[in-house]
Amino acid sequence: MSLEVSTMAVEGQKLVTSYGDGLFRFGEDTVVGSVLLFPDSVYTWNVKSVDDITLNSFERIIEAAETTDILLLGMGKRLTQIPMEWRQALREHGIVIEPMDTGAACRTYNVLVAEARRVAAALIAV
Repeated sequence: MSLEVSTMAVEGQKLVTSYGDGLFRFGEDTVVGSVLLFPDSVYTWNVKSVDDITLNSFERIIEAAETTDILLLGMGKRLTQIPMEWRQALREHGIVIEPMDTGAACRTYNVLVAEARRVAAALIAV
């Protein structure tokens, strides 16, 4: 079941327009599977569940630390605890990680992009 996300138009920015059925839509673009999302770009993310995540899974986020203050972690259908080592590793680069379910992460990401916040999202497909 695919869910639509209400978005405000933000010129030139990648916003989640819908998600579900194992994919994400960003306007006319569709990506199957999990994604790393930045306001100007989308990358496939080789993660199917929280159990697949390692510190290396955040490498691209850390590389973008100069333009990223907040990482929204969409953990699938429900929120679970994340290891403190993830928080610490990202914090060393000035990034705060905010875990939530994927739907909430999509909606929150869109709002923060519309507010011109320095945000990225790591979203597990649902």
